Amino acid sequence: MIIPGLVSFLYKDKMEYSFIRTFFTTLLIGLILWFPNKNRNQELNQKEGFLAVSLFWIVLGSLGSLPFVFSDEPRIPITEAFFESFSGLTTTGATNLARLNHLPRSILFYRQMLQWLGGMGIIVLAIAIFPLFGVECGVQLYKAEISGPIKENKIHPRVSKTAKTLWSIYLLLTVTCAVSLWMAGMDFFDAISHSFSIVSVGGFSTHDENIGYFKSYWINYIVTFFLIISSCNFNLHFFLLSRKSFKIYWNDLEFKAFIFFQISLIVIATVVSLFYIKDQPILKTVHQTFFQVISMSTTAGFSVDNLSNLPTFLPMLLIFSTFIGGCSGSVGGGMKVIRILLLFLQGSTELKRLVHPNAVYTIKINYNGYRILSEKNIEAIWGFFSSYILIFIVSLLLLIATGVDEFSAFSSIVSTLNNFGTALGSFSENFVNMNSIGKWILIFTMLFGRLEIFTLLILFTPTFWKK
Repeated sequence: MIIPGLVSFLYKDKMEYSFIRTFFTTLLIGLILWFPNKNRNQELNQKEGFLAVSLFWIVLGSLGSLPFVFSDEPRIPITEAFFESFSGLTTTGATNLARLNHLPRSILFYRQMLQWLGGMGIIVLAIAIFPLFGVECGVQLYKAEISGPIKENKIHPRVSKTAKTLWSIYLLLTVTCAVSLWMAGMDFFDAISHSFSIVSVGGFSTHDENIGYFKSYWINYIVTFFLIISSCNFNLHFFLLSRKSFKIYWNDLEFKAFIFFQISLIVIATVVSLFYIKDQPILKTVHQTFFQVISMSTTAGFSVDNLSNLPTFLPMLLIFSTFIGGCSGSVGGGMKVIRILLLFLQGSTELKRLVHPNAVYTIKINYNGYRILSEKNIEAIWGFFSSYILIFIVSLLLLIATGVDEFSAFSSIVSTLNNFGTALGSFSENFVNMNSIGKWILIFTMLFGRLEIFTLLILFTPTFWKK
């Protein structure tokens, strides 16, 4: 709250009191929660880790809404404030605020900062800095927070050191991105603000026209470059810096699959765009298509044009691409490339077994040092996939029950469950016109997506609450 408060003071937008009130409110709540447990010092078990992470995100998202609630101008109702806060922290990037160009700069900066903090994960940040105060958060929080199907692989033996390394890389990318945007023509405020939402693959912007506001090819290329970097496994970035070799990327099967997927999408989308769009220069069409494909498939959701202006096939293709999303261990959303890849390899293996039922097959891949995946890993991926489908169907039916048309409801659930942010149909521009019940449904799908289903879903199982 201190940094956006300083931004408010600097730009004299009269929002500093909202951040001051929020600061003292959250401080008071924190002290109330901390005081009864101040003498407790023990490692969390696995169940407590899942509960702590889920509650952490719910409480933080709720408290994060306070600057919006305390705002006098503009007046933001509670539901809209919660929606904006959770959308920011989960890096979904769906907004229910209109006329962004007229909002106070401190509020705009705060939205961007929420995405940056949520990108690498508040829990990972806590794991990194709490040991400085003599508090060890432990491996269970790390496993419940970090993305991907395989949680055991860490950069360092100590979880806190792994968290510090990840956040150091994240900070380095943010600074590099901000400087690049500033040199490309953005003003200082926009460069810093957009670096937050780009490196976090969030999608928030300080302008209604999004990235299209700047009308700069250089800015667009910088955005796509950092979206690709942030959608890759951050372990690979660490190994690049430590081993000074790019071979680490090309030896990783998930990275190669991710790049192949991006190139395939770009080729397909470009051919379709050139076939349908005849009223603008070819180079402009190619450039816009390239940007939209990278932005959507990485689940960022930035735009240089409204998706509804594209041929119908393209928005649907890009919406479905968000189911795959980024790599595990990245800040991207979706089900993650490695899971889709392993589902494909598992299907291929089953076909081979039909032909040779007595043969023994194993799935061998180069992923974070793992060569052969165990049955436990495969079962976990199938469990994730089935749980994902269940949450998707239930959320979709609930949203339709609130009165939202089927097409808009489908794209909205895809948008929030994959932490993508951009929808089609009635909500192609923003979610201002979404009914209040629908917004709460979408808030929960954002959380399910950010916590990768299991971390939150497990709290609803009777087994979890048994001793």
